[in-house]
Amino acid sequence: MKFRTTNTVHFDNNSDKQLRRAIKNIFGFRPGNIFLYRLAFTHKSASQETIKNLRVNNERLEFLGDAILDAISADFLFRTFPAKDEGFLTEMRSRLVSRAQLNSLSRKMGIDNLIQLENSSSGVFKSFTGDAFEALIGAIYLDKGFAFTQKIILKRVIGHYIDMGDLVTQEVNFKSKVIEWAQKEKKQMNFNVVREIGTGYNKQYLVELFVEGQAWARGQDYSIKGAEQSASQKAWLKINGESLEKA
Repeated sequence: MKFRTTNTVHFDNNSDKQLRRAIKNIFGFRPGNIFLYRLAFTHKSASQETIKNLRVNNERLEFLGDAILDAISADFLFRTFPAKDEGFLTEMRSRLVSRAQLNSLSRKMGIDNLIQLENSSSGVFKSFTGDAFEALIGAIYLDKGFAFTQKIILKRVIGHYIDMGDLVTQEVNFKSKVIEWAQKEKKQMNFNVVREIGTGYNKQYLVELFVEGQAWARGQDYSIKGAEQSASQKAWLKINGESLEKA
């Protein structure tokens, strides 16, 4: 990857032309308000002070782009999978807009090469490529509107770079996700085998996941590992705002 480095954010007419050309090559359209796109590619490590001591960087656009991307993804999945339930749609949206996915898209599309970033920061801010992708979505939305942004995401991003079949069949280790969440939040969690159901080849294990001593979810499978994974998936839905009743 090639990242531009700078001590202050400075753009001239020539760099504006290069940026317009790069966006045209990636997305197939010419930007209107080029300032928005410059801002989208300005990481906080390369931001400069402006009036009232506010720093010019892409964090606010990232916040906006994240919301826009969530809405477009939810609408796309709702229409693409009319027979699937809320849990499936929630998981698919999580995979579609995950930080790893956005980081990968940024590299594949060449967005990473446009980011203004201090050299010493690339190893510290590991998600800056995905952050810039979200900020860029925010910039397109402000410049061109929701309908235009939706068209770009569907045709130029999902249509070209994402295989929905692979995304659906992608295995997710929910147990690892829940453990990582618990460690981050400093919460104690554990699994208990509640009971064994059946005998021989038909025997299944019922496992309950506890967080801070409270039961969060149950899973049942022919192996303890599988039951823990099932319980973890339901707990992960709860962590992300799903109802316990659905878990």
